[in-house]
Amino acid sequence: MRLVLLAVPLVFYALFFAYPVAAIIGRGLRDGGAWQLSPAAEVLSDPGIRKVLWFTLWQAAASTALTLALALPGAYVFARLDFPGKRLLHAAVTVPFVLPTVVAGAAFLALLGRGGLLEDLWGIRLDTTVWAILLAHVFFNYAVVVRTVGGLWAQLDPRQEEAARVLGANPAAAWRRVTLPALAPAVASAALMVFLFTFTSFGVVQILGGPRYATLEVEIYRQTAQLLDLPTAAVLTLLQFAAVGALLLLHARTVRRAETSLRLVDAGSAAHRPRGAGQWSLLTAVLLSIAVLLLLPLAVLVERSLSGPDGYGFAYYRALTNTDSGTFVVAPWEAIGHSLAYGAVATLIALIVGGLAAAALTRRAGRFTRGFDALLMLPLGTSAVTVGFGFLIALDEPPLDLRSSWILVPLAQALVGVPFVVRVLLPVLRAVDDRLREAASVLGASPLRVWREVDLPLVRRAALVAAGFAFAVSLGEFGATVFIARADTPTLPVAVARLLGRAGELNYGQAMALSTILMLVCAATLLVLERLRPGRTGEL
Repeated sequence: MRLVLLAVPLVFYALFFAYPVAAIIGRGLRDGGAWQLSPAAEVLSDPGIRKVLWFTLWQAAASTALTLALALPGAYVFARLDFPGKRLLHAAVTVPFVLPTVVAGAAFLALLGRGGLLEDLWGIRLDTTVWAILLAHVFFNYAVVVRTVGGLWAQLDPRQEEAARVLGANPAAAWRRVTLPALAPAVASAALMVFLFTFTSFGVVQILGGPRYATLEVEIYRQTAQLLDLPTAAVLTLLQFAAVGALLLLHARTVRRAETSLRLVDAGSAAHRPRGAGQWSLLTAVLLSIAVLLLLPLAVLVERSLSGPDGYGFAYYRALTNTDSGTFVVAPWEAIGHSLAYGAVATLIALIVGGLAAAALTRRAGRFTRGFDALLMLPLGTSAVTVGFGFLIALDEPPLDLRSSWILVPLAQALVGVPFVVRVLLPVLRAVDDRLREAASVLGASPLRVWREVDLPLVRRAALVAAGFAFAVSLGEFGATVFIARADTPTLPVAVARLLGRAGELNYGQAMALSTILMLVCAATLLVLERLRPGRTGEL
């Protein structure tokens, strides 16, 4: 039965992930039917490439450390303290994570860049600097730490730490010896995920980094789309693939450690109103940091979209209905409908593929199952640029002649959505009592009916949450879509990037308007998900 469930996900990943990636690598490293290894030595000895590799590692490490330092106090506040508006704020801190990276870049460009708010008010401009990139990465990944670490922290039994206090340990020692060891796997898991996302950063660095700074992903895009140097792009893709594979193996080990037996309580039962000046001060500091790091860039995005040439108004929004700028062959507002339609199809695909994969992985098995679980995460770290360009190269001949088909965009978006569906559904499916399934089977129910009558009612809410996350991340997919979205059917992230890439106040204002619309759609989706979310539905 497990192999039957795995068949669809395996075929999907083989056709629309492994095959395009292998095609682009083969095109770059094969010459006359023979593999050429010489490009690898030449690429890795290039001083410019080594500078890119160093910056990629350095900024990922710095972004991870800064995110942990700023988000861990937030994880404690959401896990242990109860205060008015907590649920709404919990949803708000997740909005940046599902925003397209180009929108996050646009938000910090509006705040820190040329003509941004800080320059207008105080003459401060940080565009094309490392600090802008690091802060944008914190903005983007804050929710990863809060959700991953805070989710476990909320379920740790506080009586264990209280017992240590009774035995004479001071608060710092009790936290260090009791709570920290229990949280260590979750902290390590969050750190690895943040490092993975920042190591493969594309949209943020592309917008904020300028020509001086480039990550491995940005360099792959430059070598592929601008220089047409496929051998160099192939070598860099393999290098990134190896790094991502190592990170995912480490992540899998930390997740298994996190699943070891701990004394847990119901999430939220340990939360209490702040006590004493220390907890009130911590709550105030966390709320202030959220307001400055997360909410201010989004507010500036809205402000820039309303700041027209004749004062505040909706001039840039009205300009979305015409094609006078020459940036698109259709009016920019049509990108909204295209994104919603593509996102809906991508969500359906992700639910089918991810749901079958999660059902197959419900019962823990051997190395094959663990390996397949890691495989499902690969699209999150593999170069989306390589996948998108690989679609154009690999899927252009029968029986998969999809090069001119609209379905390419939802397929690329679904690759990013499937890991989120699996991560949301898998913990819930594993929590279903096997005795319920066995009783239904004994009474004569077929496997399909067992799933329909037992599993589906218990995971329906989690499936809605998974669909919401898949829809939100599909809306924001950019790296692959930038290659395969047609000029007459651009998605919102592609439209924003194209507008930001052209000079002129009108193009900039339209980019801010489209970014604001996309932000509002993602925010509305997250607010609905927060109301639907069961007690435990995965890390995010």
